[in-house]
Amino acid sequence: MAVMKEGNLEAPTRHPIKWKEADFYNKESLFTELERVFDHCHGCRRCVSLCNSFPTLFDLVDESETFEVDGVVKQDYWKVVDECYLCDLCYMTKCPYTPPHEWNIDFPHLMLRAKAVKYKQGDVRLRDKILTSTDVVGQLAGLPVVAQVVNSVNKQKLARKVLDKVLGIHPDAKLPEYQSNNLRKRLSKLKGRDVPEPISAGRTSGKVALFSTCYGNVNEPDIGEDLVAVFEHNNIPVTIAEKEQCCGMPKLELGDLDSVEKAKNANIPILLKLVNEGWDIVAPVPSCALMFKQELPLIFPNDEDVLKVSQAIFDPFEYLMIRHKDGKLNTQFKQSLGKVAYHVACHQRVQKIGMKTRDVLQLIPDTEIKSIERCSGHDGTYAVKSEFHKTAMKIGRPVVNQVKQFAADHYGSDCAMAGHHIENGLDNGQKPEHPITLLRKAYGI
Repeated sequence: MAVMKEGNLEAPTRHPIKWKEADFYNKESLFTELERVFDHCHGCRRCVSLCNSFPTLFDLVDESETFEVDGVVKQDYWKVVDECYLCDLCYMTKCPYTPPHEWNIDFPHLMLRAKAVKYKQGDVRLRDKILTSTDVVGQLAGLPVVAQVVNSVNKQKLARKVLDKVLGIHPDAKLPEYQSNNLRKRLSKLKGRDVPEPISAGRTSGKVALFSTCYGNVNEPDIGEDLVAVFEHNNIPVTIAEKEQCCGMPKLELGDLDSVEKAKNANIPILLKLVNEGWDIVAPVPSCALMFKQELPLIFPNDEDVLKVSQAIFDPFEYLMIRHKDGKLNTQFKQSLGKVAYHVACHQRVQKIGMKTRDVLQLIPDTEIKSIERCSGHDGTYAVKSEFHKTAMKIGRPVVNQVKQFAADHYGSDCAMAGHHIENGLDNGQKPEHPITLLRKAYGI
C-alpha cells in the first residue's frame, strides 16, 4: 500500500487527455496505471461517500487475500470502472493528490481512459449505445404521434418489464418524456428578428445564443422557454443556435471518443460563428456547459476554435449573477417562493463558478433556499440501468431525505434529470421545478 503523505495545497490542474496516442489504448499500460491509482485511493479512502466506485474498490481490496490492491484480480478492476459516471466530484472536491501533486491522480479521467479501452474492444451493450444516442432517439421519439405512443408505453408496467428483460432498463426508473412540439419549433420566432442594442456587463456581451441541448429540445422544452422569458425580462436578447447536435457528454461517459469528436466537429463551427458575431452561449443543462467549458478543451487542447467557444459559454445563473454585480439584473420580483429545496448538480459544482443559482434565488423576497450539495444518484444513464438503479436510489437517498425534512414548497435541480430522480425517491406526487422556471414564477411573467 502506498504511504500517505501531505496532500496538494494548490488548486487542482488538469492535463490534456492524450487519447490520440497509441499507449492510451494499451491495456497493459492502463492496468499498470489503474493499480497505481487504486493503491493510493485504498490508502486514503477519502472519497468513499461520493459514488459506488470507491466502495466497490475498497470491498475488493478488503476481501482479497493480501488486503491490498495487489491481491485484487485484475479483471475485477472493470467493476470499479463500470460504477464511475464521471461526475468529477472526487477530482474537484475531495482528492488531495491531484496535480500538481507528484502522485498526479486524476481518477475520473483514468476511468474515462478505461471506458475508452473497453469501448475500443467492443465490450459495450446495445442498450448503452441506444441510451447515449440522444440525437437519434430524440428525433424518432419526438415525432408527432410517436411521442405520445412512447410516453404511454414507458408508463405501462408490462412494457417496462419487457424493457428490463430485453434491454436492461429498470422498470422503476423514471424515463424522460418526449415532446413533438420541441423547443426549436417553439423558438423559431427568434430567428431573423431585429435584436435591440445589447448592454454588456462584466464579461457578458448582453446578448445570448441558446444551445438548447438534446434534452432541453425534445424532453423538457418548457425549461428553454422559461430561460428565454427570464433573460428577455432582463433586457438580454436571445436567439437559438441555427442547428446543433448532442454536446457529446453521453458518448464521453461511454468512452466513445470518436463520436465525441464528431459532435465537436458539428457543433463548434456553428457556435464559433455566433461567438464571432458577439453572442454569448448559454446551455441550460450543466453537463452540456461542462462539456464545452472543460472536457472538449482537454480532449482537443490545440484546437483554438474549441478554446474560444469554451471561454464564451455560460451556465444560465452564472450569466445572471455576473450581470447582477454590475447592477443589470432585474430584482423586481412579484411573487415569493416560500421554501425551496435546491439540489446543486454535480456537473455544475465542478464548473468552479460557485452556487450562482442559489445566489439568484436568494434575491427573491420571503424565499428560503436550502442548498443540497450531494449527488442525486441519477448521473446520466446510470440510474435507468437495471444493474445500477438500486444503487442510484441509495446514493440519492440523503438528497431525498433533506427535501422531505425541509418540507419544501418547491424543489428542483439545475439538472432536470436529477430533479426527476429525486421525484422518484420522494414518491409523493410532488413534481420538481427547474430553478429557471421558479425564477420566472417569481418574476410573474
